[in-house]
Amino acid sequence: MKNVLALGLLLFVIVSCTKKNRYTQHSPEIDIVKAVINNYDYQKWDSLTMNYADTAKVYYNTRDQFFTAKSLPEYHKRNDSSFLTRAFEENRREFEMVTDDNGKNWVNFWGIWEGNLLENNKKIEMPVHITYQFINKKIVLEYGYWDASQLVLELQRLEDMKKTDTIFIR
Repeated sequence: MKNVLALGLLLFVIVSCTKKNRYTQHSPEIDIVKAVINNYDYQKWDSLTMNYADTAKVYYNTRDQFFTAKSLPEYHKRNDSSFLTRAFEENRREFEMVTDDNGKNWVNFWGIWEGNLLENNKKIEMPVHITYQFINKKIVLEYGYWDASQLVLELQRLEDMKKTDTIFIR
């Protein structure tokens, strides 16, 4: 009886030790996402896109329309044209990797995006969440979500001011 109990306990320990960790804050995939975020901050577009699979799909605030990795630099450059500076705050970044029930690896990123508008140097801050799915150390799927309402309202206000100035100048 003691042998059966000892054998069962030994088997339990072996199975418990071989179970894959489903959550971590340290992984090669997290290091890749950190590099992607830094490449975005420093506008190193070639370095950024090399972390994506050729077939990767990137969704920003939608589930209907996606970007390819090759089109990301153009998307970011177009958005950058309204800013003097922009980047994710260095000390307000969080990363985690999870393995879902289907064995897929996802890295989650939370950060505060901060930019100063070109026209008036107004500081805009946005909390951002991005999740990346990996296969073979390449990003194959990305979903990014943020609330851009503060930015949109400020850009509309600046546009309205221009229209008002034009009316009074005539």
